[in-house]
Amino acid sequence: MFRWPLISIAIIFFQNVYAHPLRLSLCEIEYFSNKKLLTINLKLFLTDVNEAILFDPNSNELAFCKPNESHNANELLMDYLNQFFYVKFNREILDLKIKNKKLGGEGQNTALWIYFELKQESSIDSLEIKNAVFTDLFFDQNNIVYVHVNGESKSIMLNKKSPVYQLKF
Repeated sequence: MFRWPLISIAIIFFQNVYAHPLRLSLCEIEYFSNKKLLTINLKLFLTDVNEAILFDPNSNELAFCKPNESHNANELLMDYLNQFFYVKFNREILDLKIKNKKLGGEGQNTALWIYFELKQESSIDSLEIKNAVFTDLFFDQNNIVYVHVNGESKSIMLNKKSPVYQLKF
């Protein structure tokens, strides 16, 4: 009698498990004072990127990092990122330009790695990070940020309720 409703609930639950279960992004920021260089690396699930930009997680239209990559893929990606992600170095928002991209993983676990590199002539006294990517799409999105400055490391978890974090040096 109770078996069919439980089976129906189990089927619905397990179908959702296979649809990209993690709502997570990774960001690594590193500052090298001797090189006056700031690097920012973002790792985003490709299905989430496609959902955010094209409203279709399985779209191949932008074809990131493939020979047939869309001519406006980087522009659309940066338009989205600029709404939800920034880094302020000494209270100034950095103008991020993609240095490189690559794909890793396969299937639903394919990740898009985005690399930024910026010369910073002044010494670092503060860093502010906003990482609210995909929080507009997923209520349970978490964005992990690792910050490495002159040998010191800090881990930060940002989400819809707390999308911004400030560090002082």
